[in-house]
Amino acid sequence: MADPPNNPHDAYFRHVLEQPANAAGELRAVLPPAVTARVDWDALELQSCSYVSPALRSRFSDLLFRTRLAGHDAYLFLLVEHQSRPDPLMPFRMLEYTVRIWNRYIAEHPKTTTLPAVVPLVVHASPKGEGWTKPTELAELIDIDPDTRAALGEHLPSLRFLLDDLTTLDVAALHARDLTAQARVMLVLQKIAAGNKHLGEDLLALVEDLLTLVAAPGGTAELECVVTYILTVSEIGESDLDPLIDRLGPHAREVIMTTADRLRAEGEARGEAKGRREALLELLSLKFGGVPATVVSTVGDADSAQLKAWSARVLTAGSLDEVFR
Repeated sequence: MADPPNNPHDAYFRHVLEQPANAAGELRAVLPPAVTARVDWDALELQSCSYVSPALRSRFSDLLFRTRLAGHDAYLFLLVEHQSRPDPLMPFRMLEYTVRIWNRYIAEHPKTTTLPAVVPLVVHASPKGEGWTKPTELAELIDIDPDTRAALGEHLPSLRFLLDDLTTLDVAALHARDLTAQARVMLVLQKIAAGNKHLGEDLLALVEDLLTLVAAPGGTAELECVVTYILTVSEIGESDLDPLIDRLGPHAREVIMTTADRLRAEGEARGEAKGRREALLELLSLKFGGVPATVVSTVGDADSAQLKAWSARVLTAGSLDEVFR
């Protein structure tokens, strides 16, 4: 992780829920029982695509799973909304994504005369704990008076997405869900980690799940992911994790301390690079006048070695082009 993710909540969500076994538990917890009984969970397969535009990926992320629903092709579309303020146009966005899924299906099955079911689910996890207050049905977005709405009736589109609003659930409810240890740890942390000064104590309720997670294949990497998220979004340091470490054992202590050291080193490297960027832009501005936005963007994307080389060229360069040749 040379740079922190634009949204650590989103990055952690995707890391966990892109694994079908983890996603299955979340989906089963939210889908109506009559639907879960018809889903072929063994056939659940992550699709390598995203329907969220690049402009919106700082606010949303999406995962698409293909499966069979009562013997028919079907898709389960999971979208994570992780902003403090829910998107009021979410029903329309879900319609857009559903149509894009269908268009892809038609392209892959040009002779089809039917469309597969697409079941949309929005997971809302506000870092500030603010619940969902916006529409969940497309018809609610249509600006029309009540009498005309009633007269049009079924002629108005009425797609309603499923909503899993984590902000309205208590931790006990998440513990009660039939989830994998990895998924339960992630969902609980989404609720309690951000800005939590007492997270070290609160994490003790997750000891059994963390022990299960660590003991599984790839457990060390998963614990690193958990600790990275905790130290990125909470207000605690590794010393606050001592009560948890005592319960998890010496191997966990080594992983946690190593991860903390890595995050510190990466933070220092980012700070050094930020200082170099600011100094270079100041030198460019002083020598050549205004700095175009394209140059600012180029400098912002550069690593420390490239910044150092450009800074040295400023001394002798006669133009911006000479600096960035």
